[in-house]
Amino acid sequence: MRAMVLNQLCSLEENKTPLKLVNLPEPVPGERDILIKVSACGVCHTELDEIEGRTPPPHLPVVLGHEVVGKVEETGSKASTFKVGDRVGVAWIYSSCGTCKFCLAGNENLCRDFKATGRDADGGYAQYMMVPEDSAYRIPGVFSDAEAAPLLCAGAIGYRSLRLTGLQDGQNLGLTGFGASGHLVLKMVRHRYPNVKVFVFARSAEERAFSRDLGAVWAGDSAEESPEKLDSIIDTTPAWKPIVGALKNLEPGGRLVINAIRKEEVDKDCLLQLDYPTHLWQEKEIKSVANICRQDVSEFLTLAAEMRIQPEIQEFALEEANVALIELKTRKIRGAKVLRID
Repeated sequence: MRAMVLNQLCSLEENKTPLKLVNLPEPVPGERDILIKVSACGVCHTELDEIEGRTPPPHLPVVLGHEVVGKVEETGSKASTFKVGDRVGVAWIYSSCGTCKFCLAGNENLCRDFKATGRDADGGYAQYMMVPEDSAYRIPGVFSDAEAAPLLCAGAIGYRSLRLTGLQDGQNLGLTGFGASGHLVLKMVRHRYPNVKVFVFARSAEERAFSRDLGAVWAGDSAEESPEKLDSIIDTTPAWKPIVGALKNLEPGGRLVINAIRKEEVDKDCLLQLDYPTHLWQEKEIKSVANICRQDVSEFLTLAAEMRIQPEIQEFALEEANVALIELKTRKIRGAKVLRID
């Protein structure tokens, strides 16, 4: 099978082609696994962190990609959920132990043995991939393969982040950063909370204009002060500086939800600017998002089908994965990037 493989960690500023096109043997599914013939795979900012070593894969080489859509090609001898030909998706959660207190409570995202698709196990930048059957999801028929791909990460993690804000209709929501996840959150809010006003903070003028096109009532730079105080804010950036600005913009009792797998150390000195009465006093909260649960993916796919969400996508051939990654790195973003695997 053809696959785009990461063989070594590197800086994307120095190496514009970190992934190499190779031929690999097709995976062989275990008893409770399924083999998927991949048709589309989203390109996520987390892949930049994997390539550049901020969230490094535990072993190399590895096939990246955790927003995977395709059809079941083969099932393991004890796999019974899907049949050959079913269209399925795979998200960031590849597996968990299934027996710890977190897994038993439905919080497998916190499992100490959590394994991520495309990092701890080969993902979807390839013609085929294997996954445990309980980490695959039926894709609603209203979506094309390319439309469904970004829903599996950007959409699902956005859904979890929105749920963790505790947002109520009529309140004000802030979005810091406006990429694949942010634009889907805005679409969800417009559908579920007609009286919520959304305020967007983004460095790029193009992203700010895009957010206004989708219904944001205001869009400014991440360092700006919002015209109204915000009941909750979702931060999707890898930087610390927007955190300081977000806390300043929160209402008393407001909540900041940080939807980021890591934060860069380069600007950590900005935390010295934190002023307790300005940024944290009056019962403001900070909550992080750690991965996603299987329930998040299932619930969001149902909601997305009900809403008929149509994510903005840019498509690339599998062989163009490096191009898509460099565009993501240089913030040439409008919606989500998706690889077509023919």
